[in-house]
Amino acid sequence: MPDDATPPPPVPTSATTTPTPSEPSIPFHIGEEFGTAKKNLPSIKIVLICVAVIAAIAAIFAFVQRPQSATTGSMDNVISAEVPNQNIIIVAINVTVKNNGEKPYWIHTIKADLDASSGSFSDDAASAGDFDRYFQAFPALKEHALPPLAREARINPGAQLAGTILVTFPVAPDAFASRKSLKVTIQPYDQPVPLILTK
Repeated sequence: MPDDATPPPPVPTSATTTPTPSEPSIPFHIGEEFGTAKKNLPSIKIVLICVAVIAAIAAIFAFVQRPQSATTGSMDNVISAEVPNQNIIIVAINVTVKNNGEKPYWIHTIKADLDASSGSFSDDAASAGDFDRYFQAFPALKEHALPPLAREARINPGAQLAGTILVTFPVAPDAFASRKSLKVTIQPYDQPVPLILTK
């Protein structure tokens, strides 16, 4: 019987074989090629811990490096006198200031603050030229007075200066006697922090 069947096609050799593309076994997402914030950034907990540590270090550094006054001092004596029929008192305050710094201390301004039951009041120290007039009108202020502690006064390094300041407050003598606090602030020319004395 004659063979009418056609022979099978020849099997190609490995040199001429081209493999058929196969499907990848892992799905491919183009967005993952460049990464995402979830994969590339640290967790929010780590970021918050780092921010808290940096803030704590900055706060400690600011507290340690804060400016401080190069002077110390004290309020030594406080005497008041009432201005008749005006509900005002004049106060003579003896102050001692010591310069612990390495350069001269120049006084720029002097003021006093009173915290009384009737409110808070502030006054700049009277000029040294007004002392005689106040002392003539109110001799009680002169009893323990020192030379005036004047603006523009210079205190050399290691030296101290004692003087009197005069201020007025619109309170009655009994309100001043029962005051909550009396504060004297001495601001120098070339230092950012004033000397604050309280009594």
